[in-house]
Amino acid sequence: MEELLFIYKELLNRVNVRFLRYLHKEIDWGARLIAILGARGVGKTTLLLQHIKLNKIEKESLYVSADNLYFSKNSLYELAGTFYKYGGKYFFIDEVHKYKKWSQEIKNIYDSYPGLQVVYTGSSILDIYSGFGDLSRRSLVYTLHGMSFREFLFYEVGVDMEPVSLESIVQQKVLGPEKPLPLFKKYLEHGYYPFYKEGQFNQRLSAMINAVLEVDIPKYIEMRVNTIDKLKILLRIISESAPFKPNMSKLADMIGVSRNVLPDYFSFLERTKIITILRSNTKGVRSLGKVGKVYLHNSNLMEVLSPQKREVGNIREAFFISQVMVKHQCELPPGSDFFVDNKFLFEIGGKSKTRKQIAGQKNAYVVKDEIEHGFDNSIPLWYFGLLY
Repeated sequence: MEELLFIYKELLNRVNVRFLRYLHKEIDWGARLIAILGARGVGKTTLLLQHIKLNKIEKESLYVSADNLYFSKNSLYELAGTFYKYGGKYFFIDEVHKYKKWSQEIKNIYDSYPGLQVVYTGSSILDIYSGFGDLSRRSLVYTLHGMSFREFLFYEVGVDMEPVSLESIVQQKVLGPEKPLPLFKKYLEHGYYPFYKEGQFNQRLSAMINAVLEVDIPKYIEMRVNTIDKLKILLRIISESAPFKPNMSKLADMIGVSRNVLPDYFSFLERTKIITILRSNTKGVRSLGKVGKVYLHNSNLMEVLSPQKREVGNIREAFFISQVMVKHQCELPPGSDFFVDNKFLFEIGGKSKTRKQIAGQKNAYVVKDEIEHGFDNSIPLWYFGLLY
């Protein structure tokens, strides 16, 4: 346990509290059991350590990562019990998905030590599989997404802005920084993941993607090696084509799998935040299980997965959906790009984009890249990065 305490103190001493992610103020930190899910690399570890430091609860807290070698011979439950007996009040468990019996032991900790708060982080794939259901009634569950453009502005140059509402955006009631376009270009290339400041961004992002495919997904579905290879082939096809409407039969032939397993493959990639699926707003039985349009989850992924096919239109649409879907419902409408909250229709393009595709439509807007300010029904694309 001494080694765990040493690691905890070292990490706490190094953490910076100047920049806090949007989710920090949305969490009910008074709850007894809190789950924070999210993709690799979005800042879950930093969020925990910042909370401890900001609230000056270092001496009453213990932070551990569930992949530490300590847990090859010791259990989370035993550690929690020892910590609680010595006056511990706050138990923070990082990377809980790497601990085999995580759900049962967290449930036991919750039931056995009512004076101990437990906060744990895990992969965004956790809510798919058995185990999480036992805790769903006890846990407050939050999802941490990658950085918004608004957060990037503060992280990169210290421009501090409050989030804006979607209604404010469509009404053109947005005050942004001076000269936002150069910063916006940087964000599209490397601003979604906070670790970009550590250097060698593309290499780190590539390693993160490989870890998701080779470690995270196989761990929860006991995937065989040849199946992992097929998943990689599917991702390569998606990255070279996105955004696209998949032909399942054709894809199955290209990958060498049954058509029936492809929806599961798409689901794995979607849950781990490597792709985003935009589903049709067609109602009724016909829409069930339909994969409408497939995107890479954010524009940064294009830098690694499809550097030779970074078509500007794809980047714009990937950015839009990555920002809007955090707080809003986003669907694929007929004849346009995005239908948001069953109310707003958005067509995405460059500064010369016209209203031709949405002419005569109610609550319809053209979202334009490469413009600083909006006018009439034309909205700057970067505005949508201020939503969270």
